[in-house]
Amino acid sequence: MMDVVLIIQMVVAAILGAGLYTIIGIAPGTDETAVLAPVTLLLVVSGMEPILVLTFFIAAIVAKKLTDSIPVAIAGIPGGVMSAPMVDHAMVLKKHGKPDVSIRKMASGSVIGTIISVPLSLLLASALVPLADVIEQYSSQLFFFGAIFLALMTKNRLFSLVSIVPFAFLIQGLRNLYWEIGVVPEDTTVFTSFFLGITIGPVILKLFELLNGRIRRDLPRYDKKEIKMNKTRAEKGFPNPFTILNKKETFSSAVSSVFGVLTFFMSPVGITIFLGETIASRIKNPVKRAARAVSSMDGLTNAAYLSGILVPLIAIGYPLSPTALGPGHALFNAPPVFTYEHNLHHILSMNEFVIATVIGSIVAISITFYITIKYAQPICAFVFKRIPHEAMLGLFFGLVIMLAYMDAGVLNIAGVLMIGLVAGFLHRKGVNYGVQFMTLYAAPWLVSLVF
Repeated sequence: MMDVVLIIQMVVAAILGAGLYTIIGIAPGTDETAVLAPVTLLLVVSGMEPILVLTFFIAAIVAKKLTDSIPVAIAGIPGGVMSAPMVDHAMVLKKHGKPDVSIRKMASGSVIGTIISVPLSLLLASALVPLADVIEQYSSQLFFFGAIFLALMTKNRLFSLVSIVPFAFLIQGLRNLYWEIGVVPEDTTVFTSFFLGITIGPVILKLFELLNGRIRRDLPRYDKKEIKMNKTRAEKGFPNPFTILNKKETFSSAVSSVFGVLTFFMSPVGITIFLGETIASRIKNPVKRAARAVSSMDGLTNAAYLSGILVPLIAIGYPLSPTALGPGHALFNAPPVFTYEHNLHHILSMNEFVIATVIGSIVAISITFYITIKYAQPICAFVFKRIPHEAMLGLFFGLVIMLAYMDAGVLNIAGVLMIGLVAGFLHRKGVNYGVQFMTLYAAPWLVSLVF
């Protein structure tokens, strides 16, 4: 039986995760992987109790997915990659003077996605446990075929496919260089900093581009942006997602959430666009269509994120989903604390997974859903005015450089910058994070196969 002190610590960890990512989620353009991965890694390597890290992470995901819809509804700016598909529908509601409806519908869809995905993910994970050994045995091949599968789902399919092998050679080539010149022992594989280099690749590429005077001169110049917010009516008491959504919206959010869990191994963005548009396509009234789409999409994204972490973590111990490969990778592999042979999958019991997930989810919903519905506009106004996007990106960039140095010294900072430049270029050309992360995992096997 878990002691009371540990449960109190878990609640505190959940409050910290929910509080921090409520603010970060509202900030526009904060990519989920870029803001979750470094902080999670920092907590793991700091020696925090594993169950507390998981509780923090679950609360952070739920809070981030609840609040990243606010800048979408108010300003048409995605709070993260996963909220980008909702922009067009949110702008329809804003055009009709209903940004408050957009926020309420999206946040309520998120809550339904969480309520459905937590028990369903735990059940699915339990069902897959008997297959864990087989999946683990062929993990490298699964990563490789996963990269091919995700590449085929992108718009720029051919380029994504062709990029897999050269990118794997770059990664493994740097590792071999480090071994040859003695930067790290041959039994040590540099992984974490390479992963983070991919994560902030677009930022690194943009920073290097700004060193070019011609590119700087050609950049568009803007005055201060004016974002007008219409005052919305206050919500009395604790908001109820089942009264905010009508029956059809509740049903479609629930169905989308189930699909989000069952397709945990696929790209959440691709599934969100496909399913959201399918559900809303037959509705003729633009306001009703937009409301149905945003609530369904938000339910799906929350479900896909939670299942993408919980199912691989509980059933296998290997990150076989885009979400596990992205924001949650430190829960699987963060040497020297976690490795594939010793991570949360091996440390925590099923009961501990359930308790951590339930506490993280309930605390995040209790805090963030209430704040989102009651105080969305003033918080959003404060973030837009007082918290520069660049400052947040600078913080995460600094964390990556520090962890690169910790992994393999000064030379690895150059290696991570190189990985970031290539990853940023690939990302710009349509090679999504999922393809790049799968390639990172498959690189040793793929290079040895070629040779």
